[in-house]
Amino acid sequence: MADSATQDAPQVLAALRFGGDGLIPAMAQQHDSGEVLMLAWMNREAVTETLKTGRVCYWSRSRKQLWRKGESSGHIQRLVELRVDCDGDALLLLVDQNGVACHTGTRSCFFRAAHDGTLVEIQKPSGAAAPGETR
Repeated sequence: MADSATQDAPQVLAALRFGGDGLIPAMAQQHDSGEVLMLAWMNREAVTETLKTGRVCYWSRSRKQLWRKGESSGHIQRLVELRVDCDGDALLLLVDQNGVACHTGTRSCFFRAAHDGTLVEIQKPSGAAAPGETR
């Protein structure tokens, strides 16, 4: 990311309302297609690192540590733009996704849809699962 993004981090952080657990939900969306990829969580440190490096970093609630998307799978997310909702309590990350976003091997974590009261797979795994990338 450009140096200006790093310099603006305090202003961005001041606008955010982290929950009682210190986290804020972050929806990742492919910047050019609009495809919704995943929902994850960020803490203050993850937001700061993401703005500083341009590579998306989340907070893993299960591992209780920073999770740099793609560090084990190579399926990184490059930040194109970080957007803050009107209340400051949710983020939209416009990203350039390299490979699959979901640990199941699907492009998007939203690969099931409710049809007539049942869940139907609307997207199949590509065979390129993201090992070790649990949330």
